[in-house]
Amino acid sequence: MRKRAGSPRCKSAAAGALALVALLTACGAMPTTGGGQSTSSSSASLTVFAAASLKSTFTDLAHQFEIAHGGAKVNLSFGGSSDLVAQLQNGAPADVFASADEANMAKATSGGLLSGGPQIFATNVLEIAVPKGNPAGIHSLQDLAKPGVRLVLCAPQVPCGSAAQKAAQSAGLALKPVSEEQSVTDVLGKVISGDADAGLVYVTDVKGAGGKVDGVTFPESKAAVNRYPIAALKQSKTGTLAQEFVDFVRGAQGQKVLGDAGFGAP
Repeated sequence: MRKRAGSPRCKSAAAGALALVALLTACGAMPTTGGGQSTSSSSASLTVFAAASLKSTFTDLAHQFEIAHGGAKVNLSFGGSSDLVAQLQNGAPADVFASADEANMAKATSGGLLSGGPQIFATNVLEIAVPKGNPAGIHSLQDLAKPGVRLVLCAPQVPCGSAAQKAAQSAGLALKPVSEEQSVTDVLGKVISGDADAGLVYVTDVKGAGGKVDGVTFPESKAAVNRYPIAALKQSKTGTLAQEFVDFVRGAQGQKVLGDAGFGAP
């Protein structure tokens, strides 16, 4: 005999089926669409290795990216580009690498660390940072070579150090720093603290110091323009989120933040 849809037996079967679906969903047993692992932004975590000169802008961009991607968490690690690529070569886990120069990104490329080709997202040039009031009277790149001037530079393998060498060579100068630092933020810190009369940093660092230092521009900086590349890493386990961060930095929102900080266009 045919059962009516509204019979007690049918209602009981329907209720049982719904309970089974709820149980499977709660236990994570329901199949995912496409047969892949879920990459919900709300639970995703992204680690970005970025050059020290990007600290202010990438901190801002990471916050904006998290909001735009449903609460995805972006973990930032800043340092000299040479140190960061060395960490990646030694197996440090990360999803995105943003370098302050192409030379260190080339190391990541030759090491097979990238999931795709690097893309330029900004440019930067050097500026002389001096303590407020410029007590040592530094007004040109040539002044950095005067006897008694306590000059601090980035180490040669660090992008800001390599750029400083190029600028000095273009001016025919042999600069003799009292110390060489592993990141541009360390150079800036010594100028702010008064441990140095001058330091070669980026224009963005002087601007981002919030009035704690004065800046001296010099024409030789044009001989050492740094191009900043960014790339998603092959080891990333975040699905497409790493590439989405790269695209975000290179997109209109990212370019506005970088431009406001003093970076040049790609």
